Amino acid sequence: RAVRPGDLYVALPGQHAHGASFAAQAVASGAVAVLTDAAGAADLSGLGVPVIVDADPRAAMGELAGRVYGNPSERLEMFGVTGTNGKTSTVFLLEAALGALGRRVATIGTIGFRIAGENVATRRGTVTTPDAPDLQGMLGAMVEEGVESVAMEVSSHALALHRVAGIAFDVAAFTMFGTDHLDFHPSLDDYFEAKSRLFLGGRTRAAVINIDDPWGRRLADLVRADGHARLITTGVDSAAADYRVTARATGADGRSDVTLRTPDGEVIFTISMLGDFNVFNALTALAVVGAAGLDVAKAASGLASAHVPGRMQRLDLGPSAPHVVVDFAHTPQAVEAALRALPAGGRHLVVLGAGGDRDATKRGPMGAAAARCADVVVVTDDNPRSEVPEDIRAAVLAGARGAAADGVRVLDGGDRRSAIAEALALAGPGDWVAILGKGHESGQIIGTQIHPFDDALVAGELARRSL
Repeated sequence: RAVRPGDLYVALPGQHAHGASFAAQAVASGAVAVLTDAAGAADLSGLGVPVIVDADPRAAMGELAGRVYGNPSERLEMFGVTGTNGKTSTVFLLEAALGALGRRVATIGTIGFRIAGENVATRRGTVTTPDAPDLQGMLGAMVEEGVESVAMEVSSHALALHRVAGIAFDVAAFTMFGTDHLDFHPSLDDYFEAKSRLFLGGRTRAAVINIDDPWGRRLADLVRADGHARLITTGVDSAAADYRVTARATGADGRSDVTLRTPDGEVIFTISMLGDFNVFNALTALAVVGAAGLDVAKAASGLASAHVPGRMQRLDLGPSAPHVVVDFAHTPQAVEAALRALPAGGRHLVVLGAGGDRDATKRGPMGAAAARCADVVVVTDDNPRSEVPEDIRAAVLAGARGAAADGVRVLDGGDRRSAIAEALALAGPGDWVAILGKGHESGQIIGTQIHPFDDALVAGELARRSL
C-alpha cells in the first residue's frame, strides 16, 4: 500500500501471509524490483521486474534503507539503549544531559520521536524501534533538521528483526535484564541473546553495561571476548564499576542528590524523578556521555529538571487528594521497583492490570509483586486486546492473593476507570496511589478497537468530580 513509483518492494514472510503474495500489486503501483527470500521468489516468475533473492531479506533491508537515505547514521552521534526496563527514562535523561552540553538532540522510542524537545508527528504508532526503512528515513530527516546526537531505544524485537541493521552506534548501553516478551522469544536465553547483539560484532564502538545485574556481568564477559567495543561498566553495589553511585540523599519531595564516582573524578548532581531505578538510569545516561568523551559534570546539570511522560509521573490533584503517580511498569520487576520508589508515609495503593495477547507467564508474578509492596491492590484491565478481560484479571488476582500478607487488601476493580475511581476513593491525603501499566498511552485496546483512555487525564477528571 505504501509503494510509490521507483521503489524497491521488500517481500517478507509474515505470520499469516508472505509479502510475495502482494508483489504484483506493488509492481502495479510502481515498484521497479523486488527483494525477497527463496520461498517468496518461487511464486514470482513472470513478474516483469528484477527479483533479488537473499537468505535474510529483512537484514538486507536495513543495509539498503541506509543507502537509500545516504547512510544518515554516519553523520550523527548515535546512542542506543537496551534492557528490559529503563530504556525510555534513560533516553530522556540522556536527552537532558546532552542538551546541557549544547547538543541538538533527537530521541526515538516508545513515547515517540522528538527533536530538540519537541514531538515530531509520524505515521508510526508506539513501536519502540521502527522498521528499518522508517528508521533510516527518520534519521535522514533528523540530519536535515540539524540534529547532532540521537538517543534511541533499541528493543529485543528490533535486534531480532534487524531493524537497526546498517547503523553503527557510538555508544550502546544495557540497563538491566528481566522476564518479558516470552510471547515473542522462546526462552530467556533467546531474549538475552537478541539484546546482546547490540554490543557484539562491531555494532557499537563503546558498551556501557550495568554489572550489578548478573546478566550484565555475563554480557560484559561477552563484550570482552568479542573485542570490538570498548567496555565501560556501571553499578551501585559493584565496587569495580567504572561509574558508580557512592552516595545518595533523598528529600521528602523525592528529589535526590547523588554522588557519582567516574574515571575522571567525582560528580555531584540532582535528579527529581522518583526511585532508586531512576538514579541508576541517570548513572547510565552519564556513563554514556563519558564513554563518548564528553563533559560528564556539565551534562549532569541537565538532570535536575528532567522528567518523562508516564514514567513515575506525579499528578497534582489538589491538597485534599492523595498523591498519585502514573507509570508504565508492566513487568514483575518494574512493578516492584515502581512501588518501592514511593516515599514513606501514608498507605500505598496500586491499580494494576496485564496486557492481553502478550506474555501470559508474567501476569501472576506481576500481581504477586504488587501485593508484596502495596497495602491495597486494585486489579483492573490493561489492554485486553482479543482476550477476555476477566480471565486476565483472574491470573493477576491469583498471583496477588497468593503473595498478600495479612492486612493487604486485594480487590477486583473491574474496568480501568472504575478501578482508578475505587483506588482514589479508598485513599486519603498523604496516601500514595500508583496507576501502573499504561503510562503515557492515550488509548486502551479492547478487541480490535482503540478507545481513548489516558490514566493521568482520567485520574484528574475523577478527582475533580469528587471535590
